[in-house]
Amino acid sequence: MERVCFLLKVRAERLAEYRERHAAVWPEMLEALRATGWRNYSLFLREDGLLVGYLETDDFAEAREGMAATEVNALWQAEMAPFFEDLDGRPDEGMRPLTEVFHLD
Repeated sequence: MERVCFLLKVRAERLAEYRERHAAVWPEMLEALRATGWRNYSLFLREDGLLVGYLETDDFAEAREGMAATEVNALWQAEMAPFFEDLDGRPDEGMRPLTEVFHLD
C-alpha cells in the first residue's frame, strides 16, 4: 500500500466556496474515486489556503490513470481548477506527492 500526501494552494477569495463544494462532492465522483483505488482520502485546508491531501492506494500512478479516464473526473477537475493558485492544468495533474520521511505504525 502507498500512502500519498500532496500540497496545493486554494485562492484566499475562494476558500468558503471550496469548503462548500467539498461538503457536497458529487456521488459519481465519490464512486469513481473508490472504484479506481483511492482509499482513506482526506483533504485538510488551512486558513491561508494551504491544502494538504492524503490518501492510501495500492498504486498511485494506476489510481491517477484510472481517474483520468473517467468523465466525471474531467468535469470535476474543470470546475475545481479556478480555485487554485499557481496551477498549470488540472488540479489532479498538479498533485506532486511529498516524500515520506517518517511513519509511526
